[in-house]
Amino acid sequence: MKIKAILLLSLFLLLSCSKTGHQKIASVGVNSDLPSVNNNSPKIILIIGDGMGLEQISAFTFSNKQINAFERFHTIGFQKTNSSDDLITDSAASATAIASGIKTKNKYLGVDSSGHTMETILEKASRKGIATGMVVSSTIVHATPAAFVSHINNRDSYEAIAVDLLDSGCDVLIGGGQRYFTRRRTDSLNLENELVKRGYTVTDFFQNDPDHYNFSSLQKLVFFTADGDPLPATAGRSYMSHCSIEMLDMLNKKNSGIFAMIEGSQIDWGGHANDLKYVLAEMEDFNQIINSVMDWAIRDQHTTVIVTADHETGGMSILNGSKRNNLKVNFATTSHTGVLIPVFAYGPGAESFSGIYENTELYQKMSKILFK
Repeated sequence: MKIKAILLLSLFLLLSCSKTGHQKIASVGVNSDLPSVNNNSPKIILIIGDGMGLEQISAFTFSNKQINAFERFHTIGFQKTNSSDDLITDSAASATAIASGIKTKNKYLGVDSSGHTMETILEKASRKGIATGMVVSSTIVHATPAAFVSHINNRDSYEAIAVDLLDSGCDVLIGGGQRYFTRRRTDSLNLENELVKRGYTVTDFFQNDPDHYNFSSLQKLVFFTADGDPLPATAGRSYMSHCSIEMLDMLNKKNSGIFAMIEGSQIDWGGHANDLKYVLAEMEDFNQIINSVMDWAIRDQHTTVIVTADHETGGMSILNGSKRNNLKVNFATTSHTGVLIPVFAYGPGAESFSGIYENTELYQKMSKILFK
């Protein structure tokens, strides 16, 4: 009996040490002072760098003094971005492919090539009671966010897209574009009033500073960070990381799962302008977003993080003679290109995002995780 008791005590001590060791390993690289965010519901955070290809990631990597967020991922794949009517996609068609799982024509949002409405992953999540939200550095009616909540064959119909947003079911919407809700040219509607009637707290950059606004205790929120387009990062825009984490904390309190889309919208605008400084500043901001979200996801342990783009913009290449922090680059175009786009994945189901596949497969892969 004495030998048996000693063996049992030894086993108990071994298990106790193993458990302690596991906790220490799990917390490496994570701020232990941050509150726990864990609940068991599936969560997907889709982070889109508009216009970001391997060229932009490479340029940032060789100009970067931060922790490189892309190096935190161990699962990487590639997606093919062509639309249904062109090898070179626009943001509307590519975001629709990701949001709804179908190829469509350039300029089309949330509809197939024949104009038929397609339910998006965000709308389906909302219909099933899953908490949803979007934070962007463009207007909230711009092509990429609009593809998750609107159904129209013209991405430039911003006021019509704003009307579609009313019934999207999205719990959090943060970005620019207030003018399309309050000072409309096509009608006299005040859509801010309509949002309030639907239970949203509506605020803007005049009333609150988006860099410091704490809203995780709210139920539904629309925050206009600009009347039109938000400022570029080089002009002082810095709300993206803060608002992204506030949104995740807010959505997580519903204990119903999460689908969130976060877009670094202006990487694309730097590419269109063939402006390396613009691209790198937006990539730095994007990197901060990813690092913040990855820390949140690691603490949660039930969150899948996917980082990708809709297409590459500018045809950027790094030239001979470049040095770290002193790159010589060339832009081949002021438009989009048709190169394959990387997909980085972390968390439950991440392994399914490896390989090479159509951008429509992103919808299928996310759906299997979120709606299991």
